[in-house]
Amino acid sequence: MLLDSTPAVQQFLGSEQITPYSSAKVVILPIPYEATTTYRKGCENGPGAVLEASQQLEAYDEELEQETCIDVGIYTHSPIADTRYQFFSAEEMLHLTKETVSHLINDNKFVVAVGGEHAITTGVVQAYLETLKEPFTVIQIDAHGDMRSSFEGSIHNHACVMRRVLEMGLPTLPVGIRSICSEEAQLIKEKQIPVIWGRDIATGPDWIETAIARIPTEKVFITIDVDGIDPALIPGVGTPEPGGMGWYETLNFLKRVCQTHQVIGCDVMELAPVADSVVSEFTTAKLIYKLIGYVANSQNWQQTN
Repeated sequence: MLLDSTPAVQQFLGSEQITPYSSAKVVILPIPYEATTTYRKGCENGPGAVLEASQQLEAYDEELEQETCIDVGIYTHSPIADTRYQFFSAEEMLHLTKETVSHLINDNKFVVAVGGEHAITTGVVQAYLETLKEPFTVIQIDAHGDMRSSFEGSIHNHACVMRRVLEMGLPTLPVGIRSICSEEAQLIKEKQIPVIWGRDIATGPDWIETAIARIPTEKVFITIDVDGIDPALIPGVGTPEPGGMGWYETLNFLKRVCQTHQVIGCDVMELAPVADSVVSEFTTAKLIYKLIGYVANSQNWQQTN
């Protein structure tokens, strides 16, 4: 696997904010892979839409009072596992994802993988587990449990990703869940998975501290399926579920996680752009930028000179 060493055609935040790979702390990794989505399709177009929408973001974060992209440096890798140009099986996609992310981790980069379907997360998490060789908790913001053993004949269906993570022996914290099947309900009870249900968020004022208390490790990886967010904010998803986390609920939770734990990496998946609307991709791009800012502040990042 050869690491991309030149700037991608489209950069997160635009050409004025390009940072060389050598000095960037953060790498945006677009993975426009889609093979198993089962309702509204189009998440293969998610990474490109996020990069395009990010051109309209303000570099200055009014909450953090900083230009995060200048303070830490953000480099955009060229897309990988793009099924629009070459067919990748799930196994091939996961192998390429794991190899690419492992290389980035070894270069001391904080990886933000942008999908693409949620099945990609298996490869990203595998890379962190095999490279770091220590346990961490996978925090999952999502509308769905994604804990089926298999779905539609595939163990790498996007509806099975968190089952694969559990099989790696990693603890998980599902947040915002509001749709599961009976198989998942039984698994949650058997494994005593500490789900923060969508209804808990809507009715419990202390849900964030409850969630934080259920994280058993110092290090965490955050995977965000954007259908975990209120579909009024991000309607461009494959299976929009009523309810969902609000904008400031989501930011407050992510900020608190960054304050209390070491975030080692993250991914943002399942954006499927809506025609004649930029709301979903702009909101997703801003969510990514906010999360990078929270992690950077909590870990005192600076560009490498």
